[in-house]
Amino acid sequence: MPTPLTQIKNWPELARQANGSVTALAKQCGVSVRTLERHFLKQMGKCPKVWLIEQQQDDVVEVLKKCTCIKEAAANLGYKHTQHFSRDFKAFWGYCPTEMIPPR
Repeated sequence: MPTPLTQIKNWPELARQANGSVTALAKQCGVSVRTLERHFLKQMGKCPKVWLIEQQQDDVVEVLKKCTCIKEAAANLGYKHTQHFSRDFKAFWGYCPTEMIPPR
């Protein structure tokens, strides 16, 4: 029998609204964090936090193309601190985000 989570079609939009928070995503879906974790592990083979990071990093490339500095990109992606954005970017991509900013 389908669960309410299997009926959700707009996962990427929900991820953007959750701004990297598993708790916020679970709340948007109307389930507990643990229920969300079980669903993700079963349906996607990964925990929701990893999936949220992947979704956020997918958006990074487009945001960086439009921004003139890392601080602007970090703010557009919902980061309060540029250092946290840079750390997450480097951990995911393997290089610094400054290498993605186009020359002006």
